[in-house]
Amino acid sequence: MFKKISGIILLACLGTMPALTAHAATETGIVAKEDIDATNPYTLINQVSRNAFARIKKDYKTYQANPELLRDVAREELLPHINVKYAAYKVLGRAAQKATKEERAQFVTAFTDYLIAAYAQIMTQYTNQEINVESPSRIDPKRKVVAVRVEIFDTARPTIRLDFKLRKNTKTGEWQGYDVDVEGVSMLNTKQSEWSTELRKNGILAVADQLETLAKQPITPKEVNK
Repeated sequence: MFKKISGIILLACLGTMPALTAHAATETGIVAKEDIDATNPYTLINQVSRNAFARIKKDYKTYQANPELLRDVAREELLPHINVKYAAYKVLGRAAQKATKEERAQFVTAFTDYLIAAYAQIMTQYTNQEINVESPSRIDPKRKVVAVRVEIFDTARPTIRLDFKLRKNTKTGEWQGYDVDVEGVSMLNTKQSEWSTELRKNGILAVADQLETLAKQPITPKEVNK
């Protein structure tokens, strides 16, 4: 059975970007979308988070009054830097090989909508948390995967340690996020385990339908303890 969009996917992959957004609270300036440097994962994270934060801050009252608009922030600011197809296929595992091209495409679409809704939902909980992002380090040109450590400090909760995983596109040289480990636990592995039975019993399209149902749930601000 599927859980509502308040489970580990919010805490993990979806918690990462808004958390990084909090880090941008001490920074100024917006990077034009065409100037975002996706060739360096550390730079990418900081620039994308800065832009997302600035957008929310500029129209904060509007987003409070109509949190559904946060879907646009997620879709336009965050999603372009997430390799959704790769993440979706990782979640599907062997089920992806057994599915038709059309079924895989439908699942990716549903998974995308699910992520957008989840990003939007977690952004309603932004409370200017203190964030420590790992300092940039030299990356071997041959490396295809990099993990960037992020620590989230919140007076209401224990410190959360995230390792945001990015994958390099060898054709373009650009990096995109695809997974995050929360205290050593992979979000993708968790969702794969959670959905494996449903995939095996009812197939990809049944899971895609459930993801679309979850994605249509209203974006509702949650009360956050301060």
